[in-house]
Amino acid sequence: MSVAIKKGIKVLENNRLEEGVYDMWLEAGNMAADAEPGQFISLYCQDGGRLLPRPISICEIHKESGNIRLVYRVVGKGTEEFARLKPGEIIDCIGPLGKGFTLEGKKALVVGGGIGIPPLLELAKQLDCEKSIVLGYRDVTFLNKDFENYGKVYISTEDGSIGTKGNVIDAIKANNLEADIIYACGPTPMLKGIKEYATSNKIKAQLSLEERMACGIGACLSCVCQSTDVDHHSNVNNKRICKEGPVFYADEIIL
Repeated sequence: MSVAIKKGIKVLENNRLEEGVYDMWLEAGNMAADAEPGQFISLYCQDGGRLLPRPISICEIHKESGNIRLVYRVVGKGTEEFARLKPGEIIDCIGPLGKGFTLEGKKALVVGGGIGIPPLLELAKQLDCEKSIVLGYRDVTFLNKDFENYGKVYISTEDGSIGTKGNVIDAIKANNLEADIIYACGPTPMLKGIKEYATSNKIKAQLSLEERMACGIGACLSCVCQSTDVDHHSNVNNKRICKEGPVFYADEIIL
């Protein structure tokens, strides 16, 4: 894999999916050729007052055309700037970064919650096994139709307006879903529940952690999580989410 370097890439599309959620395609060239499911790229703002890049998980990869898709939520000034980008504009970025998912298992559960859903789409595409896809939302859904191309989709919503009322664990239990591997991405409380469910049912799990990052390359130690073994970089019980992650096996980390 080639070394990630900062470069300018072209915006191809940038559309609003739902309130506060945007869908961007980038002409990424070699970044797309090197990218794997579960990795991320870091986008730089044009405003010089915002020096740190914003990490955004990769949603889809088109290696043949060299394009990368990002689906992101507007949560601050940086992502507000991204939402205003027009086709043809150039944005500086670096990537692909981080460690993605390891494809394994014969029967998989792909479980996403909220803005943790987008990085699972490319995974669902590449998993060559029997799979069930569980997506958790507060109320408004997005990307669920895209996932239907790659497996049976089950939805949970907090108010029960669509699918199972409750969370993704409720949907897994309500539909009697089984697996020998769980892939999950979402907020920490959801991942904690997935880890407990996987442990109690003796199922292997890979978890993609969401965390605010600074450098994105493992140098600043601002995005560490507690680990079950000693990290060789810092000699303490933690791992850098941007470098050793964002994907970890559930038994590697403490949530």
